[in-house]
Amino acid sequence: MNILITGAASGIGRATVLAFVRDARMRQEDAPRLVLADMNSAGLEETARLVDGQAETLTVTADLANAEEPKRLVDLVVKRFGGVDVIVSNAGILIPGSLRDLTIADYERTFAVNTRAAWLLGQAAVPHMEGRGGAIVATASIGAISPPPMIGAYGPSKAALCALIQLMAQEWGPLGIRSNSVSPGPTFTGMNQDVYSNPEARRRREAAIPVGRLGAPEDIADAIVFLSRPESSFINGIDLPVDGGMLTTLLQASLPAGEAEVSRGQ
Repeated sequence: MNILITGAASGIGRATVLAFVRDARMRQEDAPRLVLADMNSAGLEETARLVDGQAETLTVTADLANAEEPKRLVDLVVKRFGGVDVIVSNAGILIPGSLRDLTIADYERTFAVNTRAAWLLGQAAVPHMEGRGGAIVATASIGAISPPPMIGAYGPSKAALCALIQLMAQEWGPLGIRSNSVSPGPTFTGMNQDVYSNPEARRRREAAIPVGRLGAPEDIADAIVFLSRPESSFINGIDLPVDGGMLTTLLQASLPAGEAEVSRGQ
């Protein structure tokens, strides 16, 4: 399996790399062939070191805000391995701040990395996947459905990503290409470790999640691998929340005291 994973230097991206390797080993399949991309070259090399000897890897430093990079990455996979089977569009950025203070540059960069890159990766992969099949999986966010304040354009960019995935599924599904996304809930990664390193903040967040814990990058990675494999061949155009049930609590949280009890009984 020839796989391109963006945002592979840490967090969910690194966990996804390891999950593909682990999954192939458990199934006694050939090791995956991986092209790993990120802006963080040192992190990429560490990810490659973790899979050394278990998979063939090529690391590429790339800024997905550059519109030329997605095609370059897909072309590298094809040139190196002879084709591309899976695209994991995982690279993402969050530039915090209020909408009132958000700059056009930060807005455009957020959409370029979080939304546009997934489209350009898919567009570049279509000629190589058409006829032979393939899977595109993007990392969205439950912030696409219920965006918290003060995260700039992050929530809107992920909402647009989910809509984009649906269109890709409709247009490219007849070509044998499936497109899906996963939406992590609160997940402990480098992006938010400053918040969750505070014990009280972490306790409050865990209390809002029905399973009673934060997500781990491995939770999201396993869902990405599933959506990439033949076992999910009839799944196309969905966004899969991986959030410990947090989205199910949003309606209850919006109701006045007492009404939540009534709604549960209906």
